[in-house]
Amino acid sequence: MLSLSSVCEDIFQGVTIKPGDSEDPVVLKVKNIRGDEGIDFSDVERARDVPERKLLRCGDLISPFIGEAIRQINFAIFKENEGRYAVDGNTGVIRPNPARVSAQYLQNWFQSSFGRPQILRLIGGGGVPFLGAYNVAKLVVATPPLRVQRELVTTMDAARAERRAKLAEADALLAGLDGFLLATLGLTPPPKDDRKVFAIRRTDAERQGHLNADYFHPERILALRAMERDAQRLRCQPLAEVVSFIREQIKTPGSNYLSLAHVQSHTGELVAADEEAAGACSTFEKDDVLFARLRPYLNKVYRAESAGCCSPEFHVLRAKNSTVLRPDYLAAILRSSLLLAQTRHMMTGNTHPRLTNEDVVNLVIPIPAPAVQERIAAEARRRREEARRLRAEAEAGWQAAKRWFEEQLLGKAYGAPGKLDRWFRG
Repeated sequence: MLSLSSVCEDIFQGVTIKPGDSEDPVVLKVKNIRGDEGIDFSDVERARDVPERKLLRCGDLISPFIGEAIRQINFAIFKENEGRYAVDGNTGVIRPNPARVSAQYLQNWFQSSFGRPQILRLIGGGGVPFLGAYNVAKLVVATPPLRVQRELVTTMDAARAERRAKLAEADALLAGLDGFLLATLGLTPPPKDDRKVFAIRRTDAERQGHLNADYFHPERILALRAMERDAQRLRCQPLAEVVSFIREQIKTPGSNYLSLAHVQSHTGELVAADEEAAGACSTFEKDDVLFARLRPYLNKVYRAESAGCCSPEFHVLRAKNSTVLRPDYLAAILRSSLLLAQTRHMMTGNTHPRLTNEDVVNLVIPIPAPAVQERIAAEARRRREEARRLRAEAEAGWQAAKRWFEEQLLGKAYGAPGKLDRWFRG
């Protein structure tokens, strides 16, 4: 067994961010590391005075080094060949020596039952978990010949791609509900409009009490007009008339706590997240709808399948009459492109853009006949069940691939049992 430092060119912590301009390197953070899904290059910053040594190279392995995210064992491979990138101080970089070990092999090793326990044992810190470059250098790794590494990686990459395809199919199935919903309602959302300059009437701003120009963006106005045109055929009402805004809170969150990070954008499905409750939480009941106050463009809406508690960054909505307004329909329409065309132009605040309470209660939604709502709700349930089946298949296949990887290292494919021991001895 070899120490990680002996098969790497460098292992280091990221940089302290000194805000830079468009000519400075892009800085990736823990939130940008998606493990097997790669790296998310959206919502990034730039930093000045980044040392040349800490600029990322193609083939670097990046991972959280500080915080709860360490326990997720989220390693991602940096593959960009253009531009200058770095990572922040909560993130670390492992730079393999390509003559000794591949980044792809290391990524699989650390996710295996050989690598994961080592990382968990080395995590220190008090209130905040800490790994750090010094501890990472202590990790040990089995390094079979590069030929063997490539064969293992090829099979694991195929399994990873199959898993990714099933997850993408599940996401597309859920996101596709929007088209079904709008077609069933006979509504057409306005085309996406990214104009930065447009005219508004002063009388409209005075009448509606808004000085925020984006509030009168053509995309939002056209979305409202689309519903107004069908007002005779399709009843439309402000949220406050059909739902109650529940503001019951508890000081001590339970184990069934949900944060914004637990709700997937555009699908309304729950996902794993490393965020923990801090401070007071809102409570909700089964069939309540959680509607995010923060960053409405992320489109996080969840129909509760059981009672629980959540971050106060959610509005908790409860239908005043569930026979008039079905919870599944309410969640679907709030997640629709028709509503998103409104809310993405109603944000206030720069650092943490959000919807104000006054604007949310006045959001207008179409309310079709109960039979139409039930048709949409039934389709939502069908898609949700199928998506969950696909995700379960994806996870089962991936777990089987990881077991196969470990079995190969134990010698079942590349030598007699015990060969791993010889590799461990270097």
